[in-house]
Amino acid sequence: MLHISVLGSTGSVGTQTLDVVSSHPDRFQIVGLVCHTNIADAAEQAVRFRARALGAVGASSPDEVERAVASAAAAAGVENPVEQVFVGPRAADEVARLEADTVLNAITGAAGLTATLAALESGTDVALANKESLIIGGDVVMEAAAGTGARLLPVDSEHSAVWQALRSGRREEVSRLVITASGGPFRGMTQSDLEAVTPAQALKHPTWDMGKVITTNSATLVNKGLEVIEAHLLFDIPYDQISVVVHPQSQVHSMVEYVDGSTIAQVSPPDMKLPIAYALGYEERLSNITTPNRWDEPTQWTFEPVDHEAFPALRLAVRAGRLGGTAPAVYNAANEVLVDAFHAGQISFPGISRGISAALDAHAPQDGKLTAELVLAADREAREFAKRWVAEQASGGGDRA
Repeated sequence: MLHISVLGSTGSVGTQTLDVVSSHPDRFQIVGLVCHTNIADAAEQAVRFRARALGAVGASSPDEVERAVASAAAAAGVENPVEQVFVGPRAADEVARLEADTVLNAITGAAGLTATLAALESGTDVALANKESLIIGGDVVMEAAAGTGARLLPVDSEHSAVWQALRSGRREEVSRLVITASGGPFRGMTQSDLEAVTPAQALKHPTWDMGKVITTNSATLVNKGLEVIEAHLLFDIPYDQISVVVHPQSQVHSMVEYVDGSTIAQVSPPDMKLPIAYALGYEERLSNITTPNRWDEPTQWTFEPVDHEAFPALRLAVRAGRLGGTAPAVYNAANEVLVDAFHAGQISFPGISRGISAALDAHAPQDGKLTAELVLAADREAREFAKRWVAEQASGGGDRA
């Protein structure tokens, strides 16, 4: 029996994780759950999965959470299982420190960094759906894992695919990682076309059902840029040996090319439950997770190069990754502010990439060893820069080049 805590339990990845757990009750037991503000749903989850701890980052007081859990237990006609309640900005960190086999971190954005570190420093493996914490934390996160022997288990479908394909050969036999991208809702558009797209259009992803930030990141290819940095860190592969190709059907989730010319691909329908289950099962394949492809039906897959002129965010991510240090934190933080500005109608869609470029240009690399404090300081400074940049574009009549 593996004991699991889920951070971000009411979001898309969190709820699918609990679906996997519920389908294999003989394998998994929930220890703790964390939500942001969806307290009623998290309380119902805690009661249903008999969680001993519940955290709510956005709760006003422990009483608010305790009342929600009591109400959920009464409605279910069962005894209240929750023994510990945590609220406030460090609620996820506290749950991450509890004794468990795995912490699945599905918190969105840079806010997940301290929870990832809390789990790793406690010697707990982290199933990482919060790619930002690894990307901005970089060496800090990798050193925390190495220091306790805890493992980082990839949950993103692309990194899970690479992880699975790497089992086909030795590290020295790897020639290249090939990360696939759906292309998002604006595939085929020119940079000029993209000036007029709307936030509503950016949220219409052709394949995946995700939140506002991740869906917008997919449209700009920021998400793919973050995945390239993550792949470099997770698998210790140089940036020159990581490629991105557009694959609109989202059936080939990524590939590993070997020195003899062989390419091993991981293929499945687009269903996040598969990489979640693979991470929670520690590379053991659990039964009945997703419906397999129908190989006896006609199908067609296509692959095409990325249009870097229309979608410059991918190359900007590689630039940040090569700079290292706090540069990836600047890239990620500026993007989060700029995505909000786009959805608020303050900048155009291409303005997101222009603002990221400006933030990287303005960033002064840190001196000395990277620490969590330096990362979080760079995150704050990049957010302030991005806010000023947005205000300057508005006062100057817009961000259009």
